[in-house]
Amino acid sequence: QVQLVESGGGLVQAGGSLRLSCAASGRTFSTYRMGWFRQAPGKEREFVAAISTSGGSTYYADSVKGRFTISRDNAKNTVYLQMNSLKSDDTAVYYCAATTQVTAVSRYYDYWGQGTQVTVSS
Repeated sequence: QVQLVESGGGLVQAGGSLRLSCAASGRTFSTYRMGWFRQAPGKEREFVAAISTSGGSTYYADSVKGRFTISRDNAKNTVYLQMNSLKSDDTAVYYCAATTQVTAVSRYYDYWGQGTQVTVSS
């Protein structure tokens, strides 16, 4: 029903910035809340950020608060994650996901992208 494709990952120095994009297929994109998750090697997948259907409400994990910004453009069926002041601990595969719930728990997200690698060098 909804297909998600992330892009924008890559290698960046600590303190630098990167913007991830997630392009969604389908005409129902604006009915889904969107989230970003990440998974580092040997670690569990963790919540990063979420945004409401209209973009009016956002929520962030404490580890990225003040550094990352989630946004969406429903006309373009795209959600973004602007990442500033990157740290080595931010190194992970980043996934975007869609849900009908108000939640930061991964199992309640219905659709997932394939992930994009972000590597922060120190």
